[in-house]
Amino acid sequence: MSSPAAPDRCSRLLRRGFILESITLGWNVVGIVVLAFGAVMARSVALAGFGLDSLIEIGASTVVIWELSGTGEQRQRRALRLIGFAFLLLAIYLGVQSTVVLLARFHPRHSSLGIVWTALTAAVMFALAAGKAATARALDNVVLRTEGRVTLVDGLLAIAVLAGLLLNAELGWWWADPLAGYVLLAYGAQAGAALLRRKNT
Repeated sequence: MSSPAAPDRCSRLLRRGFILESITLGWNVVGIVVLAFGAVMARSVALAGFGLDSLIEIGASTVVIWELSGTGEQRQRRALRLIGFAFLLLAIYLGVQSTVVLLARFHPRHSSLGIVWTALTAAVMFALAAGKAATARALDNVVLRTEGRVTLVDGLLAIAVLAGLLLNAELGWWWADPLAGYVLLAYGAQAGAALLRRKNT
């Protein structure tokens, strides 16, 4: 005997999924502005790369919102392919820029704004990732579950960038900033390749 409350529960879970993705979307929109300003002021490769990652995350959240709205699979596959290419372009940019910075021994400046924002972003992304994992499990929704993992990785990337900024600010380890860029590069290359492989499955 089916429970009459099941459709209501599904509707509540879908609403929660929309809210979680909307918060992710809004945070990353603000993040692009904050990180762009911080990257220019500090001349930081890591902050610039994290800003580009935030732009890509906006696309990923948009894909999930489409999917939760019942958007067709063809449009979803096209969006995932574009996000995959964007991740690969991010990896190429960070590879070139981080290498140039290391070879030129360019010293980025201290960025209090970058430190505060990446610390806040890590906390927010971990909370959102936990919420998405629980909601996706209840809905048995693979797309939301996958994007929730991306959100978790986004929090881990924020910690990597934060570590680079703190090492540069406190110990003068200028090379920690481009090394954080390489961490973002590895993530971008892996995520892009995974999404491009997925479109063919």
